[in-house]
Amino acid sequence: MTTEQATTPWRIPLADVDLGAEEEAAVLAVLRRRWLSMGEVTAAFEADFAALTGARYALAVTNCTAALHLAGLALGWGPGDEVIVPSLTFVATANAVRYTGATPVFADITALDDFSLSAADAAARITPRTRAIIVVHYGGHAADMGALLALAERHGLDVVEDVAHAPGATLDGRALGAWGRIGCFSFFANKNMTTGEGGMITTDDDDVAARLRLLRSHGMTSLTWDRHRGHAFSYDVVAPGYNYRLDELRAAIGRVQLQKLPEANRRRRALDALYRELLPAAAPALGVPYQQSRGIPAGHLRPVLLPVGADRARFMGEMKARGIQTSIHYPPVHRFSYYREQGNATPLPLTEAVGARVVTLPLYPGLSPADVESVVSAAAEALAAATGMEMEMRPLVESSAAYD
Repeated sequence: MTTEQATTPWRIPLADVDLGAEEEAAVLAVLRRRWLSMGEVTAAFEADFAALTGARYALAVTNCTAALHLAGLALGWGPGDEVIVPSLTFVATANAVRYTGATPVFADITALDDFSLSAADAAARITPRTRAIIVVHYGGHAADMGALLALAERHGLDVVEDVAHAPGATLDGRALGAWGRIGCFSFFANKNMTTGEGGMITTDDDDVAARLRLLRSHGMTSLTWDRHRGHAFSYDVVAPGYNYRLDELRAAIGRVQLQKLPEANRRRRALDALYRELLPAAAPALGVPYQQSRGIPAGHLRPVLLPVGADRARFMGEMKARGIQTSIHYPPVHRFSYYREQGNATPLPLTEAVGARVVTLPLYPGLSPADVESVVSAAAEALAAATGMEMEMRPLVESSAAYD
């Protein structure tokens, strides 16, 4: 158990971070070099990440929200433009559109077992003002990129991928984040790899990459690191840019985390497979989305759907009483007060159904198979309490060795 876990009520937290001696050594090496702002370690992190995704360019930024904002600016979104986004996402996906002055137009998800953006519903929301589609790879599972890219091509739209949940995931052998014109990644503390706060933008477009690089650092034509190395003595400012840079300390952590990512994702997939095996037997009334995935997922989240009429607050309270942390991914963005006031209250039946019933169970590489069994047993008991149903105790698998 980590020190952080020891100070919380959770026997099994929702997420946990894998930080060890390698990250400590990487940070210490930066401190000893005494160059802390964006420099050679950040450049190496970007090169490593570009290799992971197969993208021509990878630019490190301070978080995924900044990545999404920069993506919209680089693609020229502004007042009067519309961008289609899912509502079942973290609010930053929509907020970043608003930062540019454009309007997010919410579209529904695909199905109750596939929370990705529906290409059919997105098609119905395209207008002459639509400029782009933001695709979220929910929970680390690939959206239907073939259908979404075909839709975008028919209408001359850009596609931006929100890959916050899915670093290292692939579809048809191609990394998520390398399908659209721009990919935006998150390295927040609960993600598959972390720098505490941080993000990355990927693109194959030379002009877009140049624009992103300028906007990331105040619109300046040279950086402090360039001048430190003697590659420039002054600079011009050619755009009203932002300070969205990543620092060397976080980049150093990111390089180590990136090395751990393939095994961490493999572990997540194995644990999620165990959930998908045990939950239907132990709690048949629970919906278990993503029994099948496109490509190779990253296994970021394990959502379940409570039956209609179940008391979600009671279910989550019962889980808490058993020391197990749960969450909700996500309250639909279009139902938040700000977006209702902006006139974004269009009904999205599937999104609203999921938003009312979804609960996220713990999933991270440090879980053991026994932990998963404990969560599943607790979920069955909590569901009985939340629905007022008698629960028949069912045995789990005889052995979890296959999931170690």
